[in-house]
Amino acid sequence: MTSPAAGRFPIPDLATLPDDVRARILAVQEKSGFVPNVFLTLAYRPDEFRAFFAYHDALMDKDGGLTKAEREMIVVATSIANQCQYCVVAHGAILRIRARNPQIADQIAANYRKADITPRQKAMLDFALKVSAEAHKVSDADFASLAEHGFTNDDVWDIAAIAAFFALSNRMANVTDMRPNDEFYLMGRLAK
Repeated sequence: MTSPAAGRFPIPDLATLPDDVRARILAVQEKSGFVPNVFLTLAYRPDEFRAFFAYHDALMDKDGGLTKAEREMIVVATSIANQCQYCVVAHGAILRIRARNPQIADQIAANYRKADITPRQKAMLDFALKVSAEAHKVSDADFASLAEHGFTNDDVWDIAAIAAFFALSNRMANVTDMRPNDEFYLMGRLAK
């Protein structure tokens, strides 16, 4: 049921991968029932695979002032701006699950300013988009605006780091011609 991983670089055979990389991929497959194509694509370069997922996990799986759903909102909003089909579809699925809302990812991808989210979340996404497209224009006024919405300096760091990290991810997904797995399209849309 899953679509091809990528078209521009070879997908390594799982048996040839270093033990830790293969173990990570198999653990994801066990949990989700399939292997997300990002794992297969990035396994082409095992050292970069390890670095990528270490930073991903540090940003996306931590506790803090942003919920896991809000972290995924940042990914979806910035990925649509960067025209990354893989990340919009894959992280849209994760967002639907984490937010327990089957419409939220589509709303954010279409136009987060009209999505059913809070003013605080809209301010978060405004800043994330600024970091993604015009980081050189970030100013103290942005920090003041975010503080008015209750964001701490650590929260602002997280918003910026997620937007910046996924700018890298979006570009690599586009360069490799990474395709979203078919499984992502239905995840979080229907009750089990």
